[in-house]
This record gives sequence, C-alpha cells and structure tokens, in this order.
Amino acid sequence: MIIRTFFPVLAPRVLAGGLTLALAACAVGPNYHRPDAPAVERYTTQPLPAQTVATDTAGGDAQQFLQGRDVPQRWWSEFGNEELNRRVQLALAHSPTIAAAQASLREAEENARAAGGSLFPSLDANAGATREKVSSTQLGSAGAAATTGPFTVYNAGVSVGYVFDIFGGVRRGIEAQSALADVQRAQLDATYLILATNVVTASLQEASLREQVRATEEIAGSLRKELDIAQKQQQIGAKSLSDTLAVRSQLATTEATLPPLRKQLSATQNQLATYLGVTPAQLQLQPIELVDVTLPQDVPVSLPSKVVEQRPDIRASSAQLHAATTQVGVSIANMLPQLTLSGSGGSQALHSGDLFSAGTGAWSLGLGLLQPIFHGGELLHKKRAAQAAMDAAVADWQQTVLTAFQNVADSLQALDFDAQGLAAQNTAEQAASKRLDLTRTQYQVGAVDYLSLLDAERQFQQSRIALIQARAARLSDTAALYAALGGGWQGANAEVAAKQ
Repeated sequence: MIIRTFFPVLAPRVLAGGLTLALAACAVGPNYHRPDAPAVERYTTQPLPAQTVATDTAGGDAQQFLQGRDVPQRWWSEFGNEELNRRVQLALAHSPTIAAAQASLREAEENARAAGGSLFPSLDANAGATREKVSSTQLGSAGAAATTGPFTVYNAGVSVGYVFDIFGGVRRGIEAQSALADVQRAQLDATYLILATNVVTASLQEASLREQVRATEEIAGSLRKELDIAQKQQQIGAKSLSDTLAVRSQLATTEATLPPLRKQLSATQNQLATYLGVTPAQLQLQPIELVDVTLPQDVPVSLPSKVVEQRPDIRASSAQLHAATTQVGVSIANMLPQLTLSGSGGSQALHSGDLFSAGTGAWSLGLGLLQPIFHGGELLHKKRAAQAAMDAAVADWQQTVLTAFQNVADSLQALDFDAQGLAAQNTAEQAASKRLDLTRTQYQVGAVDYLSLLDAERQFQQSRIALIQARAARLSDTAALYAALGGGWQGANAEVAAKQ
C-alpha cells in the first residue's frame, strides 16, 4: 500500500537530503557580535584612595577597595546580621516577582524549543468522512446511469511537509527565540539582584528610623522632665513664664518630628512585607540594630570589563541586541527563494471497512519554489525596519553600559564621601554632647540662661539624628555598590544562591 511502501522508502531519502542541504547552507544576515565595552580601567575621573577614612564610632571602620575582586554571590551575608540574611532568603523564596520572572523564563525557553521544531519535517495524520451527492451532469454521459448519491467517502492518511532552510531564515528565527530566552534569563537574575538589594536597603532604613524614633523619644522625655521642673520653679517664683514657654516650645517642636518618623517607619515596614511576599498584617520581623550590622571592610571593585559580563541588565541588553540582529537575517531570507517539499499518502473508500484495501490508495508528492517578486515594498521596508531596530538595540546596549559605569562610580564616590561625612558628623555629635554637658553645668551655677541650655539640647538632638542617618547611609551605599557591580548573580548561580 501507499503508506507502507512509498513513504518508508522515498521520504527519508528526500528529507535527509533536504536536511543536509539546509544545514550546509549559510544563514543570511549579520552574525551577532557584542559591541566593545569602553576601554577604561577605572570608573571615576580620579583614582580612588586605597581605603576610606576611619572614625572612632560604630560603623566607622575604614573600607579598603580591592581592585579586580569580584562580588561574592551571597553578598548580603557580608553585613554579618542573621536577621538580614533571613529576610533576604524569605524574599527570594516567596516574592511573587520572582515567581513571575521564573514563569516568563520557562515560557521563553519553551518558545525557543518550539522554534527548533521548524528545522524538522512536519508529519500529520488525518482521517475523515464526507457526505456527498453528485449530480448526473457532473458524471457526464458515461456515468449517467451511475449512482449520484448521497453517499459517504471515508479517507485516512498522512501528510509530510518540509521547508528547505537554504538561506538560514528558519535558523535565524530559532536563534532569535533562543536570544529572547537569554533576555528572560538575565531579567530573572536582575529580579533576584534588585529584590535582594531592596530588602537590604529597606531593612537598613527601618533600623535607622527605629533608632531615630528612639533617640527623639529620649530627647522628648528629657524635655518633659525639664518642663516639669520649670513649671514647679515658676510656681515658686524661681523661673519666669518665658523660661517655661521656651521649654514647652522646644518640647512641642521635638514631639512634632515623631509622627513623620513613625509614618516613614510604618511605610518602610509595609514595603518590606511586599518584598517578603506577605501582607503587612502577616509581617513578622525581628528588630535590626545598626550597631549589630557589620560594615564590610574589604570592598570588591570588579574590573569594568567584568561588570559588562556579569551585570544582569547589560546581559539582557546584549541578548536583546542578539535577537534584533537575527531579525535582520530573517527579513533578508523572506526576500529570497523558498523551497518546500510536501507529500501525502492514504486511502479513500465508500465504506470505512474498505480503507487501505486494494485499489483505495492515493498519494501525492510536490516540490514548490516561491520567489517573492512584488509586495508593494513590504519586504524591503521590513528589512530596513529590522536594521533600524538593530541599530536601536546597539544604542540601548551602549546606554546600558554607560549607566552601569555611572552607577558604580556613584557608589564608589558615595562610600568615600560617606566615610568623610560620618567622621565629620561623629565629631559634631561629640562636640554637641560636650557642649550640652558644659552648658548644663554652667546653667546650674547661673553662668548661662535657660535659652542657652535649650539651644545646646537642640543642637545635640540634631547631631544625634544626623549621626544615625550617616551610619545607615554608609551601610546602604555599600549595598548599592554590590548591586552596581552585578551582585554576583550570573545565570544558574543565581538559582543556587536563592535556595541557600
């Protein structure tokens, strides 16, 4: 029969020859090459110092810049805080943004595998029944006496189709889908990195706000005691109403700073809940104290060339450029001749039981050639559009690299300035504390008035809050540098780190 004899003998030979021809053919269009990164050896205009300045306060250790060292994979553990590590791991395990990015990657990978099927012949089985009635006019005089129906025609068979990828258009399409999968893979790494960075910085912000609230409450408590003393002294005539009002005003001003701080603290905690994949009502956090967060002293500074390779956003941009490059080849291949092979074999009968019996076999074999001639300029303009998209992707890649280098430079300079700022702020806080102690002593002996004491307390309050903010800023900018350098999230390594 046709199915058993024709296709097993002829089809494999024809299709094997077609595959050989297709694989031997070259693919039209440009091949992807990643553009050259800027030829620089450092990120900043002036070389950075070997290390930052040190101060004699908590979180004031000097940080050394280790040139050419890569960022550790689980970089957040460098801060030496178990609660911080726990929060990051919870976020990586439960955040919906991670689940969405993982699903997008699976989708892209399946699309790439599906595209790979275009290189192989398609084989389909078909079966059906058709109810027909043929007029005697259609049969002609020779068949005038024949039965015109109605009758049923049963058919069953297989069909084969194959497109010879002579100019590589199919392979370019597969290459494009593979590049799009690479885009999603890099974007998943970026999602890991961004989420981990957000959790760390939000946690440090929360710790800073907790300390600011606590410090402000302590200062307000001290002012309440002073107000109580001033009121009692006023009643016996030892203090004037002006002194009492001055204390009351200072207390009210201090208390007025508490609601905004508490509001910001609540908003930060709610944001942390979102990062960790729970509602604010479900959030369970152990408090983090800034003094319990270790400032990494050895700070890696990857080479610029390494940053281009490991930053997820740059890798995603490279993959986008790869996909855009392949589309130029696809558009060119669509303008060239297309050779297709089709064949079918089966059986037709008036009774289902007669299918595949003698005399019911039918087959067909066809070879088609299609050469586009005139499409109103459609194919030409599509090729030009693909070339323009490739040019845009090159520019996007260049901009992504420039932005990455800017991020690293900003973070490196921020660490240097943060260290200087923390040292200055520590000096200011110590001076304000000594001045407050001295002013209190002078006030007790009557050497200064009450307004001088209140002014010293106000300056001490401001310097204490500013010192807390400076400590937190230095820790946060260190985390920002780890993220700017790529955070050690490279391909499969990201999945491993996320599960640890």
